[in-house]
Order: sequence, then structure tokens, then C-alpha cells
Amino acid sequence: MLKRKGWILLLAAIVALALAAWVTPKVLRRLDMQGLRPVTVAKGLEHPWAIAFLPDGRILVTERPGRMRIVSADGALSEPLAGLLPVASGDEGGLLDVVLDPGFSVNRTIYWSFSESSDSSPQARSTAVARGRLIDDRVADARVIFRQPVKSEDGSHFGSRLVFARDGSLFVGLGDRGARRDAQDVASAHGKILRMDVQGNALSDNPLASTPSALHQVWSWGHRNIQGMAFHPETGELWATDHGPQGGDELNVIERGKNYGWPTITYGTEYADSAKIGEGTAKSGMEQPVTWWGPISIAPSGMAFLTSDRYPGWKGQLFIGNLRGRALLRVKLDGRKVIEQQRLVTGLLERIRDVRQGPDGWLYVVTNSPEGRIIRIER
Repeated sequence: MLKRKGWILLLAAIVALALAAWVTPKVLRRLDMQGLRPVTVAKGLEHPWAIAFLPDGRILVTERPGRMRIVSADGALSEPLAGLLPVASGDEGGLLDVVLDPGFSVNRTIYWSFSESSDSSPQARSTAVARGRLIDDRVADARVIFRQPVKSEDGSHFGSRLVFARDGSLFVGLGDRGARRDAQDVASAHGKILRMDVQGNALSDNPLASTPSALHQVWSWGHRNIQGMAFHPETGELWATDHGPQGGDELNVIERGKNYGWPTITYGTEYADSAKIGEGTAKSGMEQPVTWWGPISIAPSGMAFLTSDRYPGWKGQLFIGNLRGRALLRVKLDGRKVIEQQRLVTGLLERIRDVRQGPDGWLYVVTNSPEGRIIRIER
């Protein structure tokens, strides 16, 4: 009897293994959604980078190779909008973030960040911010309002995120462009978060506005590659993710005139050989992150605070896209302390580049791939 029972258990194990091998990726994705239901809003986008919701329900989306499109309610993609400035795409550069002016319903103005090349050397690029008016299927009156003064042939760390504050000022997150030491130089636009008006000018109450040798738009410095920024809906604090080195990704609260340490201090190491970077993990006069991820990087990207009631128990929490982790990270906070983290929609098996809350209260994510999608996460 025992022998027969053993054979039955063995047979059951073999069948279970066979079923596991037979389950398709599509089924596995359904099984790994933590009760969430991903709904594809649009597909067929080439490395989409960011989205912005238009008042009429359509969605503005950027594609890194240099195209901006409008997604209609039925998911149809428009032709690329005419009128954009030339984009020097390649490596990590291209057409990046896009946001609407707070007065968009009246002035039709949008802002976007992108990599541009040098007239004398096409390989030398920097991150720029432009503005223009969205008129039907084109962008009118496009012009650059800010550009990193120094261009580099390095193909990494362009940033970039754009976000408007309650007072109407525009915050711009920029990467160090591979020039690490520049992140500590307040005269440089590398590795900074900037604050400016809608024409790109520094504001008089910026921390370095009266420092002759500094870039007057600088709000904070010591950053590596800012790819996520969002204002806390209750406190008004600016939060940001910094895409760090190996095992050194950070979540920070960004304060006026503060130094966030890169590359002098970091919890990360070199990708190539895990060698130490800088002087350690702490130094007087340099800020500590709210949290950091290591020893394996998650590659944080876009982020959003949830203000809707669509997801019971999650209102007020932070959601961060993970590129390397191929997940949406839910972060529960108590003030500035992280008390819980959960990786969501891992079954998508896609790199999440941007995260936004839509006007309908659902979270939307943008997946970074040659056949990228805009996905609404329902529950």
C-alpha cells in the first residue's frame, strides 16, 4: 500500500512539473498580477518615455527616437506631431519627458525635454528643455528655454523629468552626462535639479540666485541621473528617484540648496568591478536618502503619488517604475520613513519607464521597449 502511495505521489509530481512547463507566458503573467488587471491603452510605440493627459481625454506620448504622438480614446496613434525641434537620439538620449502648462486649457502650451547635438560636433549632446503650443496635429512656436551649456560625447545620463510646483515654477531633473565631478560643481548643469520660470529664467528666491559663479537655476545638486520626480500631495515636498550606480539607487526628498552627495558619497559601486566610489556613504553637509536599493539595482524611473480611491488602502502611497526590476514598486510612507514596499505587476515582464495617475484615478504605466505600451492598471 505504501509502495503504491509512493508511486502515486511520484506520478503527481511528474504531472505537476509537466503542467508547469506547459503554462504559457500569458498565463504566468495573469497569475503574477497581485489582483491587478493590466489593460493595454495603446501599443506599437517605439521606446515610449513619458505621457501627459490632455483635458479632452486623449494622451500625449513621447517616443525616445524623437516622435511625439496623441493617443485617442480608442487607442489609435496619431501620426508624429509636426513642429518639434530636432532630437539627437541614440544611447540613452532622445525625446524624454513632456508636461502640460498649468494653464494649458487656455494657452495650449506644453514643455518637453530632449537631447540635442552640437552644430560643430553631432556626437556631442546635452539635455534641453523646450516649449511650444499644441495646435491640432502640430506643435507651434517651439523654442528652447534652457539647455545644458556644456555638451558631451558620453551617451548616458540625460535625465530627465519635468514637474510644475504649486507656485507655477518648473523643476527640471538632469543627469550628470557621465561627468561625475560636475555634479558637485554648482556652476554646471550636470547632475542637478533646476527651478525656473516658464521662460527658463532663474527665480529670485532660488538658493544660488545671488551667487555670481553659480548657475542660478540650480535648486539642488549632487545627483547622478534624475528620472523620477513628483510633489507630495499633502506636504508639497518634492520627491525624486536617482538612478544610481550598481546598488546605489536612491529615493530623496529634495530641499532647497541641499547637496545629495554624488559622487562623493553613495551606497553603490562600479558596475564593471564593484569597486568603491567616492569617500563612503556619509559626509557632513551631504544629504542621506530616504531609502536606497542594493546590492542589486532596481533602476528607478518615473514616479507618482496616488491621490485617488481606486485602490483601497493605497491612497497617499508612492508608485515607482522599475526598469531593471521590470515591476511597479509600491512604497508606503510614514512621513519620510519607508515602512513597506511591494513589487507589483511583475508578470508584465516589461521595463516600466513612466508612471502617472490618470484623470480617471487609475495608474498608468509606460513600458520601455521597441514595441512599448501604455497600460492602465485596474483593480
